[in-house]
Amino acid sequence: MIRRDATLVVTQDLHKRLQDHLFPGDGLEAAALLLCTIVHGKRLKLLARDIVIVPHKACARERDALTWPGAYVERAIDRAEQDRLAIIAVHSHPGGLLGFSALDDASDQSLMPALFHGTDRLCGSAIMTPDGAMRARLYADGVRMSPIDLILVAGHDIVCMFDDDARLNRTKAAIAFTSAMTETLARLSVCIVGVSGTGSIVAEQLARLGFDEIMLIDHDRLEARNLNRILNSTCAEIGALKVDMFADAIRRFRPDCEIRTIPTTLAAREAVLAASEADFIFSCVDTGEGRHIADRIAASFLMPLFDLGVSIPTRASSAGDHAIAEVCGRIDYVRPGGATLSDRGVYTPATLEAEYLARTAPDALDQRIKDGYLRGLAEEAPAVITLNMRAASACVMEFIARTFPFRHAPNERYARTIFLLADGDEERFAESSWQAVDRALLGRGAQEPLLGLPALAPPRALA
Repeated sequence: MIRRDATLVVTQDLHKRLQDHLFPGDGLEAAALLLCTIVHGKRLKLLARDIVIVPHKACARERDALTWPGAYVERAIDRAEQDRLAIIAVHSHPGGLLGFSALDDASDQSLMPALFHGTDRLCGSAIMTPDGAMRARLYADGVRMSPIDLILVAGHDIVCMFDDDARLNRTKAAIAFTSAMTETLARLSVCIVGVSGTGSIVAEQLARLGFDEIMLIDHDRLEARNLNRILNSTCAEIGALKVDMFADAIRRFRPDCEIRTIPTTLAAREAVLAASEADFIFSCVDTGEGRHIADRIAASFLMPLFDLGVSIPTRASSAGDHAIAEVCGRIDYVRPGGATLSDRGVYTPATLEAEYLARTAPDALDQRIKDGYLRGLAEEAPAVITLNMRAASACVMEFIARTFPFRHAPNERYARTIFLLADGDEERFAESSWQAVDRALLGRGAQEPLLGLPALAPPRALA
């Protein structure tokens, strides 16, 4: 297991704003200040939330040196105080040096104590090269320095910049499907929500691809009717928690992998906080509520989100029985700051209300056949493992295509993929097909109320 203590996550949109300002085309250094939400957990996460731009005209700019007025530091401190944010001072290296110079070290000795005393919180410095590559470091008390191990840029492409790679001058991204890709995944963490029909297959693939840490969230227990579609399940484990059963299976072939099991629904505070510590989240649930919570986690903690679903619509035939109308699978990729699953209509307020009533007041709803895999046809143990395999594989391939790009077309065109097996067709939708409506949660982290939902408030202490 490779130790990782600190991660900085930057959305694609914020990274582009920063890069455009730092490299105006004149070959001179420039500066800005990142305002970051601080998330404490197993490892420290800094979520880049906004930028304080230091205007070019306000600076004394050279090719390898920069002086800028303290007024912008004071402005950043004032803004950071409002939401208790950390400040990271960023400047450009137009010459391409992906490292901190002696001048950078000297500058930090005076700037970092000022940032720390102004906010009484973490502060740091970072550099960026013309290609957008970054390195960053933290000062816990304004003096003691430690590197930020990973800078993750979450966008149409997912860029992972590891400090130890930069230190060893290994800055070229790994090629998909190679051992170098496995080595990269061995430094990353993933959360899988739902370990059933599709989720067990997703989890199996991600474990065998080499993720260092895997979190499994599911409250359900294994039943006999699940055995035909949940990988690694056996008769001996009927009644066991799905997360425990699957964790044991992974440990048999990946003893080096750290497995964390959270046997609750995603709508529990414990599950939300656990999921937030991962780098990526895979939503393999069949409810609108689960997707609603996954949406909010992804936005709040700037996590790339992969969601999938399958269905087999049926129709009534003229003879009065049922026939297959279509065999469908859907894969959605949601980048932080982009159109959410809600924006795309994957679930709606009406969906959430119906699910709530079904749980709390089932008599308030019309009694209907539950829509499972086969819509309009009740099936206790549907034989759908082959369909689930297809969808789960497409979902994991979407992750690989984003993190280790191999497509000829830009990834922006693949925000959603739908396959229709009866028609032998596949449709793709660009993210521009939808409008990102609500970004209020973006980068808020664990700010209370958690995910903006009062129901997730911490339990009150007993009087």
